[in-house]
Amino acid sequence: MRYIQSGNIPSKRHTVFKSGEGKFYYEQLFGTEGFHGISSLLYHIHRPTQIKRIGTPKDVTPKIAVQKNVTPRMFKGMNVTPEDDFLDSRKILMLNNDLKMGLSKPRKSTGYFYKNAECDEMLYVHNGTGILKTFIGNIDFEAGDYLIIPRGTIYQVELHSEETVFMVVESHSPIYTPKRYRNEFGQLLEHSPFCERDIVAPTFVAPTDEKGEFLIKVKKENQIWDFIYATHPFDVVGWDGYFYPYKFNIKNFEPITGRIHLPPPIHQNFEAHNFVICSFVARMYDYHPLAVPAPYNHSNIDSDEVLFYTEGDFMSRNHIDLMDFTLHPGGIVHGPHPGAMERSIGKKFTEEYAVMVDPFRPLQLTEEALKVEDPSYLTSWLETEENHLEDRSQE
Repeated sequence: MRYIQSGNIPSKRHTVFKSGEGKFYYEQLFGTEGFHGISSLLYHIHRPTQIKRIGTPKDVTPKIAVQKNVTPRMFKGMNVTPEDDFLDSRKILMLNNDLKMGLSKPRKSTGYFYKNAECDEMLYVHNGTGILKTFIGNIDFEAGDYLIIPRGTIYQVELHSEETVFMVVESHSPIYTPKRYRNEFGQLLEHSPFCERDIVAPTFVAPTDEKGEFLIKVKKENQIWDFIYATHPFDVVGWDGYFYPYKFNIKNFEPITGRIHLPPPIHQNFEAHNFVICSFVARMYDYHPLAVPAPYNHSNIDSDEVLFYTEGDFMSRNHIDLMDFTLHPGGIVHGPHPGAMERSIGKKFTEEYAVMVDPFRPLQLTEEALKVEDPSYLTSWLETEENHLEDRSQE
C-alpha cells in the first residue's frame, strides 16, 4: 500500500487540531495487528465513541454440513438465493479457521452502516455497479472489481443494478499484495503484474455533521450487534496513512506468460495468513511449438483449490457455468477434463476470467453449499461420451 493524504489534517500527529470556529477535531488511529501493522489516522468532527445503546445480537454462525472433505465438488452459484438485505444475502459456502468464502446477491442498498470488527473483506464484483461508501470516502465499483475492505471500516453499499453479485471472502488476517512483488520499501516491483496506478483509493467526500441515532451493525465472532451511535460515522474531515479500503479491477492484472505452461503462483493477486487469491485473466497461451496450454494434472498436497468462474469459457473445464465454484481438496489429484488437454493444443489465446483461492488448511462445507451442489462433478473425469467434449472449432 502507498501513503495517501486526503482532506484536512494537522501538520503533526497527536497534536491539537481545531476547526476554523475553534472546535476540536478528534483523532482516531485506524489499523490492525496492535500498533505494529499499517495504519491511518482519521480526524472526526465528533468523538467516534458515543454509543447510545447496543441491541441483542443476531447469530450468523455458518452451519457446517461436511467437516472433513476429500471429494471434488462443484457449487452452482446461479442457484444461490438472492436476499433483499446486504448481510442476509451473504451465503457462506466454505470456511476454515483462516477464512470464510461464499456468494452474495443483495437486492437493496444498505440503509444502515456496517463494520466487520474481526475480518478483512474481499468483495469481488461478478455483476453490477454501485458505490462503496466508507467513513473516509467513496469508491465506485463495477463488474471485475476487487473491493478490499480492511476490518474496522465502517461502510454502506449503494447498488445501481437490479442484479448485483459479489463473491465474498472474509479473512481473519489482513489481505495484502504479495511480498515478492514488493521491495523493502513497499513499492511494487517492475516484474509485478500490477502497480500502484491500478489501486484505486476512496475519493474524499465532505464530512456529514449530524447528531441523532445512527445504526452501525457490527460483526464479531459470528454475531451481528446493532450499535446505536449519537453521531454520524461519516464525519471525517481528513485522514492520512497506509490503511484504507481500495479497489483493483481484475482486467488490470497483467498476465505472466512463457513458452511452456507456468504454475498457478504466477496468477497470484493477494495473500493473507494461510491462503492466497489469484486472478486468471485473458492471456496469450504458451508459445513453445509443442506446448500443452492446458494445466498438467497435479495434487496440491498442501492446499485446497477453489475456483470461481466469472467471465469467458474456462479452457480446462467442461460443463462450467458462470458463477460456479469448483473445489479440489488437497492431496487428491485433479487436472483438465476429458478432451480439454487435446482441445488446448495449438490454441493461441484464452479469454477466461476466474478468481482462485488456495487455502493452506482444509475447508469445511456448509449447509448452504450442499443446497447448490452438482453431485455429478465427482465423476466428470471419467472417459465417457457425456464427459468428453469434442473441439467443434476444428470441424
